[in-house]
Parts: sequence; structure tokens; C-alpha cells
Amino acid sequence: MEKTAFTMMRYENKYILDSSQIKAIRDVLKDHMQIDKYGLTSIATLYFDTPSFQLIRTSIDKPAFKEKIRLRSYGLVKDDEPLFLEIKRKVNGVVYKRRIMTDAKHAKEFFVKNKDFSNNSQINRELNYFRDYYQNLQPALLIISDREAYFKEGSDLRITIDYKPRFRSENLDLHTSMDGENLLPNDQAILEIKAQRAMPIWLSRALAGANIYKTSFSKVGAAYQIFMKQKLKKSSLWGRCLLS
Repeated sequence: MEKTAFTMMRYENKYILDSSQIKAIRDVLKDHMQIDKYGLTSIATLYFDTPSFQLIRTSIDKPAFKEKIRLRSYGLVKDDEPLFLEIKRKVNGVVYKRRIMTDAKHAKEFFVKNKDFSNNSQINRELNYFRDYYQNLQPALLIISDREAYFKEGSDLRITIDYKPRFRSENLDLHTSMDGENLLPNDQAILEIKAQRAMPIWLSRALAGANIYKTSFSKVGAAYQIFMKQKLKKSSLWGRCLLS
């Protein structure tokens, strides 16, 4: 089912907003942009990694080059409903994305059975090479958020606000639920500004006026750190039980 494929190159900036900043930026956005036709949408992104979490650990170190592979769904999906398999790379601050549409059956065959996508396109070759290079990629962490996306006709500018970002380290599938452990307090959200060109003046002024400043927050990086702290705590408690 590897049908739709596309590539993308852009800059992405992230900001963590409190409740007053969320209201301020939404008030400005409604005068300059439109909410996309899906409105508020729950998005689930399943990250694949090596058993040692090589990809996520590398990303946390903020190197000049980093890459990830992930499956994304918009809402819960059944086995034959569309998913998007993506490679996302960041090189010196520029984000490159390669993405195809597939489904759960073909995605499982790709990762578990090493079955290549049949379409001999550049994107499919990159996906196959990525999997074969890292080897033994498996579901690692599931990131979920409720997203409001804005666009502007005739512009490459895209803005998203992710509410209630959360994660799971178990039940790593895209058809069970949208539940997860919070990554931020409930009154905070993540603003992402994505564009190929410079930010418009009206947006720069809106950010400055609301005291909104750029951050390097990574949802999957934050999830990994929480997961590892919990794992270490459990290991420590188990060790104490054995010694007592």
C-alpha cells in the first residue's frame, strides 16, 4: 500500500507555551492563518529504535546530524487503514522529511520480515537502507498529542499547537488508545513554526509580545528521559528488595 510519497525541507522552531501565551498566539493566528480542515486532531507517532535506543540517545546529544524513523497515525487506525512511515533528518538546523503512506500490515512486514517496499523510488530506497543500516529496529516509544494545525494559502508557513503531549512505553500500537503519561503540565502546550523561509514580521512581533522564546524541547527525548528514570527507579527498588 505504499502509495503517497513526498519529501520536505524546512526550518522548524519549537516553543513551550503557558495558558496565557496559548490564548495570545491563537488570537493572533486567527487573524492571519486558517485552521486546517481536520480541526483538533489526536496524532500518534510510534518511534522505532535499536534495543539500546541508539537513535534517540544520539538525538538528545544535539549533534549536527540526527535522524529518526517513525510511523504516524491521525487518530486510531485499523490494520488496513492508512499510516505514514517517515524518516526525519536534521542537518545543521534544517529538517528533511521523507514520507510514504502505508498500512499496519505492510509496516510490520517492513520491520519484522525485512520486506522491502516494492516501489523503486528514492524514498523507498532510503527507507530500506535506513532499516538495513541500523538493523533490529523495533517499537521504542509512542508519542501522542492533540494537535491544532494552521496554514496560510499561498505560503509555506505552517504552525501547529500540540496540547497534552504524552507517551507510552508499553502497548506500542496505533489502534489501542490515545492514552499516555503526560510530558508537560496540562496547562502547557508546544508551539511549532515550520517554514522554508524567514518568519513573517507579524509572527515575530506576536512571539515577542507574548514573551514566547524558542526552545529545543523534543517530545521523544523527554519521553525517553522519563522512561529511563522510571526504569532505573524500578531496578533500584528491586535491588533493595533482594538485599533486605
